[in-house]
Amino acid sequence: MGVTLLPEWVEQDAVLVAWPRPQSDWQPWLDQVEQTYLEMAQAICRFQQLIILCYDDILRQHVSELLARHDVPPARLILLTRHYNDTWTRDYAPLSASCDGTPCLLNFMFNGWGGKYPAELDNAVSPWLYEQGISTDTHLINYELELEGGAVETDCLGTLLTTRQCMLDSKRNPGMSEQDITESLKSSLGVDRVIYLQHGKLLGDDTDGHIDTLARFCTKDTIAHVSCEQDSDPHYESLNSMRQELQDLSQPNGESYRLIDLPLPEAILNDDGERLPATYANFLIINGAVLLPTYQQADLDSECQQRLAEVFPDREIIPVNALPLIQQYGSVHCATMQLAGRTLA
Repeated sequence: MGVTLLPEWVEQDAVLVAWPRPQSDWQPWLDQVEQTYLEMAQAICRFQQLIILCYDDILRQHVSELLARHDVPPARLILLTRHYNDTWTRDYAPLSASCDGTPCLLNFMFNGWGGKYPAELDNAVSPWLYEQGISTDTHLINYELELEGGAVETDCLGTLLTTRQCMLDSKRNPGMSEQDITESLKSSLGVDRVIYLQHGKLLGDDTDGHIDTLARFCTKDTIAHVSCEQDSDPHYESLNSMRQELQDLSQPNGESYRLIDLPLPEAILNDDGERLPATYANFLIINGAVLLPTYQQADLDSECQQRLAEVFPDREIIPVNALPLIQQYGSVHCATMQLAGRTLA
């Protein structure tokens, strides 16, 4: 079967999120993070459907009433009751692909970012969604490879971009060599080459360097990436080495990529004084818009909004307050997963 992983900029049917619940690590920031999810819901439902996983019926009723009070159109909403371990659907929801020209969903294993956190419930979400009939005229392909959605980016021209420290982590796919993993990625995602970035990791990041925190395909020839110009910042050397790697890359046609710098936000610390992995690269592309994480740093927020507006001239750049999300080490892209290909038709 000819499988091709779809890039994020193709036409989408829906976005999937899992709503934060009180009995979780979100408890100290629940009011603030709900406001962020409300912002995302309002933005997404202007353009397409939003599927919301609710941990139980009590949360489902609460979310339904909250969205109704803020005039989120019910015709664009689907609320489902389902237990989950965590809210970061990017890493356990199915990936959208084309299989011999028809839509399909790809289900990979998820082990909680190399066994860091419980993941049994999250790992079961994709097949459960398929059983609920979230897609029509599509099928689900299951793989044994451990793969998180935030760990891979594609140009849809046969290139997969990932990071060595994450994708080749021995706790994710123990016993598999680099060659084994590379060949598995090629066959399961329909790519010709796998590029492993060796540099770039944000302090506080517990994903071991997900590519969606560092460098993102915006079009087939454009990559937006995190940059750091302050030589006093501990990220300076690593992110500049990553930029050099990206500059040295070639498109399949031999030309260089167009690179878009997204400045690293100024340091955001948690209550223990530890730096959190804030990044503007963790944006979400949807139909007609891009949801940009912002961090109440007016100049940088505005600069990144302007730079992405140049890259996405046909899409509205919508800022989303990601400060509550970053308290649990993720951002807008981490909290969402787009679904493409006649889902929920």
